[in-house]
Amino acid sequence: MFTVRSWAARTGAALITTALVATGLAAGASAAPAATGAGPAAGPAPAGAPASPSPTPYQGWNTYFGLGGDFGAEEVLDVADHLVSSGLADAGYDIVWLDGGWQADVPRGEDGQLQGDAERFPDGMAALADAIHDRGLRAGIYTDAGPYIPGSCGLGSGGGYYQTDADTFAEWGYDAVKVDFLCGIAADLDPQEAFTEFARALRDNSSGRQMIFNLCNPVTSPDWGDYPEEQQSTWSWTYAPEIAESWRTYTDVGFVGDIRFKDVLRNFDANARHPEVAGPGRYNDPDYLAPGLGMSTEEFRTQMSLWAVSAAPLLIGSDPRTLDQESLDILLDDDVLAIDQDPLVVQGTRVGAAGTTETWARPLADGSVAVVLLNRGDRPAEVATTARDLDLRGRSFAVLDTWTDARTQSAGTVRAAVPAHGAALLRVTPTRHDGAPRLVAAPPAFTSVGADTVAPTTDLLAAAGDRLTTEVTLHNDGSTPVRDPRVTLTVPEGWTARALGADPRVVRPGASATVPFAVSVPAGTGTGGYDVAASVSSGSGRVTTPPSRVTVAPAAPSGGDVVLSRHPWVSASSGWMEPTVDQSVGGGSPLTVAGVVHGTGIGVATPSHVRYYLGGACTALTGSVGIDDVVGTVGPEGGTATFDVVGDGETLWSSGTVERGTATEFDLDVTGVRDLSLRVGDAGDGGYNDRADWLSLTTTC
Repeated sequence: MFTVRSWAARTGAALITTALVATGLAAGASAAPAATGAGPAAGPAPAGAPASPSPTPYQGWNTYFGLGGDFGAEEVLDVADHLVSSGLADAGYDIVWLDGGWQADVPRGEDGQLQGDAERFPDGMAALADAIHDRGLRAGIYTDAGPYIPGSCGLGSGGGYYQTDADTFAEWGYDAVKVDFLCGIAADLDPQEAFTEFARALRDNSSGRQMIFNLCNPVTSPDWGDYPEEQQSTWSWTYAPEIAESWRTYTDVGFVGDIRFKDVLRNFDANARHPEVAGPGRYNDPDYLAPGLGMSTEEFRTQMSLWAVSAAPLLIGSDPRTLDQESLDILLDDDVLAIDQDPLVVQGTRVGAAGTTETWARPLADGSVAVVLLNRGDRPAEVATTARDLDLRGRSFAVLDTWTDARTQSAGTVRAAVPAHGAALLRVTPTRHDGAPRLVAAPPAFTSVGADTVAPTTDLLAAAGDRLTTEVTLHNDGSTPVRDPRVTLTVPEGWTARALGADPRVVRPGASATVPFAVSVPAGTGTGGYDVAASVSSGSGRVTTPPSRVTVAPAAPSGGDVVLSRHPWVSASSGWMEPTVDQSVGGGSPLTVAGVVHGTGIGVATPSHVRYYLGGACTALTGSVGIDDVVGTVGPEGGTATFDVVGDGETLWSSGTVERGTATEFDLDVTGVRDLSLRVGDAGDGGYNDRADWLSLTTTC
């Protein structure tokens, strides 16, 4: 059977006790800093210390991403009412947390006290806290650890006001305080010293009020510039667990009204670096939940899965009043919240290697393990692990899929078909009871286009009139047979799908079976993406796969030498803004590398992926790559990239690291290539100031 000690030993994490109390200054301990480079270990509070104000990760809503900095009491209370009426408050989202923007234009009065904006908060900040409490909710507020510096932050408690402001927040009746570091970094403060002093002031407030302390140092290089490691968010783990209930582990997860999946993954990865310091009453904080702010529903479901396996605070960053029912259902899912709120409070860790697909696991108080099967990629994929790799012992395991509520039985393999940018969140429990076997169907894998065989893929580039071959693979991960499974394929209207063989009569325990199909794309089909999915029904229930994508492309280039940048692409992405044809990205300048102007090409920022359909009609591709000279007008930082040309999934050419001031040429054989990708990476130093050019691209067809 699974034990906490075996998990801790395997991951290198400290043994976490189940005592529901916090440690450190926030719970009344001494202010001694952690040893440099080691960080504190989670554990019980000293005898007689007060109980933590947040023994499991706190939940609520914050104004910042959804409302920005211009909000008032009426709007805040309207959101508070919505938290109650929507069921979010009953589900634990009970903190109404003001971010920056509540303060007056002159944030401190003649008496030295902070003051709210009198027009937007006419009854004062204490009255707002009372009104929030009257709704059965808790109230949170915001300040900065630095001295108020107009233009750098909206308000600050530095310069001798820590105790004054801590006393004020407590007297007003606030239950939580977020302390930023915008003016802190502008004033070149030492964050450990500043935050420790502020923590002492909060603990010793004159009202004796317990308040959650969210330490928010978002300063991160290279996003913010070049700062010493000790001043950055990635250093907070070395001291924050002794003084705060939570601490930000990276820069902001996005911008007001605009949060991207790639940045959610970035913050999750940074948050995962030091799971050993998390425990009851103390949490690594990867920033806010972001439904409806730029991510798809699937991507937000993945964020929720990752935050739950991380034992992270769950603060909604969106305006809850604008959320659709799917987003609300994700936020309210009982099984997911039970994982996030598990009283053991062990932060999950990666099991196995990092990659496009990964397994993350978190031990829970009842002996089960929460498992995230993560697909970072742009196409659906199978992701699998084993009970042994999860440190679970036994012959039979109950598997709860928290998002679908499906309950199945596994003999030891834990597998799921995961959508692009998706995650399966499972709860795996040793059991002696057999149940419905765990039948997993892989997304349809396309293996050919017309008569041309290509590598199996779930993201196929095709042309109108093509005939495709695909197959659906079934896995029985249970300990009893699956009999008479029936496989059907769902294709777009007007398309046809025909089985090329009979369904299997039985899929035995531990075995797999494959069912092939032929799919026809009608002539005249418009360009764009089309989904093909499979469903399997049997006595064990019904399983539906994530959809695979067939992209019907524009016509292939023809007629001799073709300027590729002026031919319609299938898709194109840029790290920021949009790819530009025959211009540098971001400024509209001519493509210029090492002083040479190029009349044709593509300008992008890293990372980038531009995709073309050649249809097997071309024989050669020539051109060059480089860093556009426009980076010199931005600054000396960054400005490196890697370039790759990929044909039908195989790398045809790689540039290595390309720096400023030089163009690198290529001349490639693309005979038979149907699907051509031009990819640009950041060369490992982040995407700041990476303005990369594909120059004079010419293909012979």
